[in-house]
Amino acid sequence: MNNSGIPVSGSSNSRKLAAALTLLIAVVAAALLYLNRPGSLVLTDEESGREIARYRVSEGDTFSIGFIHSVNKSPVTDYYEIRRDGIYVVKTVYYGFGAGVQTELEEGQKLEYGEDGSMIITGFDRRMDDLIYFVGTVSDHTLTLNDREQISLRDLCGRNAKVRFRYEK
Repeated sequence: MNNSGIPVSGSSNSRKLAAALTLLIAVVAAALLYLNRPGSLVLTDEESGREIARYRVSEGDTFSIGFIHSVNKSPVTDYYEIRRDGIYVVKTVYYGFGAGVQTELEEGQKLEYGEDGSMIITGFDRRMDDLIYFVGTVSDHTLTLNDREQISLRDLCGRNAKVRFRYEK
């Protein structure tokens, strides 16, 4: 009310607007926290379904799987990125051709050569719904998380294990 006893509606509308803005800010903050919450990179035994390991990851984190190619006996490393809706292959690096090694570029892909003689293919940008590796018997497969932590899949899973990788939010 103003001094003359007449109700002033602007004050009530201001409070309603402030309450609505506060609620909107709270909803947006909760949504951002939900979307950016950490998830897990989960490794399971494909045969039994048993969970082998779980690593905390967030959107934008990367991991790679490195191994020695069984035919040409040279290193291969596949690189992946965690995105909101799953695991995406982003790059592969190898040093020699052999069975199962990419020999042709697909649309959007690019081949570059590293100073060490490696062949680097980028531009995959493909979600991997069924990312499965067979852990080597002759040479190990190594999981590297965010270019830091290295994990022997042979030690973790055993030789000849069929390991499925999935992202769980």
